[in-house]
Amino acid sequence: MLQIENLNAAYGKVEVLHNISLSVPKGKVVTLIGSNGAGKTTTMRAVSGMIQPTSGKISLNGKAITGLPSNKIARSGLAHSPEGRRVFATLSVTDNLLLGAFPRLTFGREKGDVPGDLARIFELFPRLKERAEQQAGTLSGGEQQMLAMGRALMLNPDVLLLDEPSMGLAPLLVKEVFRIISELKGRGITMLLVEQFAAAALEVADYGYVLENGRISVHGPAGQLKNDPAVKAAYLGAAH
Repeated sequence: MLQIENLNAAYGKVEVLHNISLSVPKGKVVTLIGSNGAGKTTTMRAVSGMIQPTSGKISLNGKAITGLPSNKIARSGLAHSPEGRRVFATLSVTDNLLLGAFPRLTFGREKGDVPGDLARIFELFPRLKERAEQQAGTLSGGEQQMLAMGRALMLNPDVLLLDEPSMGLAPLLVKEVFRIISELKGRGITMLLVEQFAAAALEVADYGYVLENGRISVHGPAGQLKNDPAVKAAYLGAAH
């Protein structure tokens, strides 16, 4: 479904990613864990077209998307719920969600049932339904995170990128976010998840990769990584 091969990326002259290779099979949840500054968010940005890779190959459904602009990558079926949420603060919750479906409304992707999908997002996130006409910038941090996820889902994506969905949230909201991720997994949504709470990420994921200093240091089935002594010592000791 999503394949990354020997990906390199930099900010200016500073190389951040070094020959990253990973795959996200259809219907699976794959997590990318690592310490702050390891390159997790850079990987997500390179995949979704927010930054240009310096070399390597990214393919979606067998089609190369390396170096394409973000709008074309979205039309190809990849949705990105970014770190920091980045909602459109002055627009309503409903308008933010409909912007997620923009490629479907402009013939970039198959239109399908946009009103029905909007209703399903409101079922998945009841709090958003309660605030449907409220400006997104007035929502709480947890509500904005739900909105960012819902907006990405409105693309009806083939692959969903979730970058730090629990960042800055209270423990109860972290549990709610992971409940939603588990529900999406049950619906067969293909996801690449970057998450600070490694234990929770590995609990919901099928497969995991550990990123250290811009390189994949170890990877394997999520259950195997949870029991790996080195991974436990480095990333799971203080996980929630």
